[in-house]
Amino acid sequence: MTSKRAQLARWSTLVADTGDMDSIRALKPEDATTNPSLLLAIAREPRYQGLLEDAIVLARQLGQEGDIALRCDAFATLTGRTILGTVPGLVSTEVDARLSFDTMATVERARSLIALYRELGVDTGRILIKIAATWEGIQAAAILEQEGIRCNLTLVFCLEQALAAAQHGATLISPFVGRIYDWYVKHGTVVDSADTDPGVISVKAIFHTLKSQGLDTIVMGASFRNVGQIEALAGCDRLTISPALLETLESDNGELIRQLDVDTVVPADDSPEASAVAPLDEARFRWAMNDNPMACDLLSDGIRRFARDQEALEALLA
Repeated sequence: MTSKRAQLARWSTLVADTGDMDSIRALKPEDATTNPSLLLAIAREPRYQGLLEDAIVLARQLGQEGDIALRCDAFATLTGRTILGTVPGLVSTEVDARLSFDTMATVERARSLIALYRELGVDTGRILIKIAATWEGIQAAAILEQEGIRCNLTLVFCLEQALAAAQHGATLISPFVGRIYDWYVKHGTVVDSADTDPGVISVKAIFHTLKSQGLDTIVMGASFRNVGQIEALAGCDRLTISPALLETLESDNGELIRQLDVDTVVPADDSPEASAVAPLDEARFRWAMNDNPMACDLLSDGIRRFARDQEALEALLA
């Protein structure tokens, strides 16, 4: 019997949830994703100080040495370029979380990131721009996708965020399993198996709904707390997994059963139980978020956390 990781890779594209190049080289995932927290962890590692120095040099070469935002984006893209040398697929790079409620500022920052990647000679077809799945972020993604800049809508905690992102043409969404699980456990929910795990249930609902509607957006489960959550989503389009959990899957040769399969999802047109979902407008989206304490809390908290880490990264590069 092959390892559970190898079995999982038959059905789901495996993505490394880390920016550590040594881990990526050792684990050999298909894709990798970064965020401000992961970039900050890299920036604090003495072995990666050369990337910080290169970011300052790149900003100087572009005539904007004093622009701290540009230095941070230069560091993010230099890190992304390095990671692309170790994975065959895609790398996600995130827009400053403090722009999460400003559509055009998000668009401009995403364009700047892509321009930096081009400056570095990177094939931008291998880049996904990560944007928080606020209403404004989803509108920004719609503009960018029209321009050929593919987007990863992150911090997805409910079906309405997933639907709005997919209906606006997002290439990929990242629903967070572990943070949903944490929220419910904190609020008294007893979770005794993956079948009762609110994070797993949420991603399954998102997967089946999007596939039944014929929406092409890739569903990438993220933020896992244990291997059981990953196994319960075997067959999801993509799964972004920490090095520790990838290693656990690699060392386990037990049988893994596929849980999600797009080929078995009944299209909405063929099923009276899966009626077509009307496009979400801003009012319906905002009400759905307001009416969901978990999604509202976690989206706000996620943006704040990423913003604080972005500020800490700026301090290192100042």
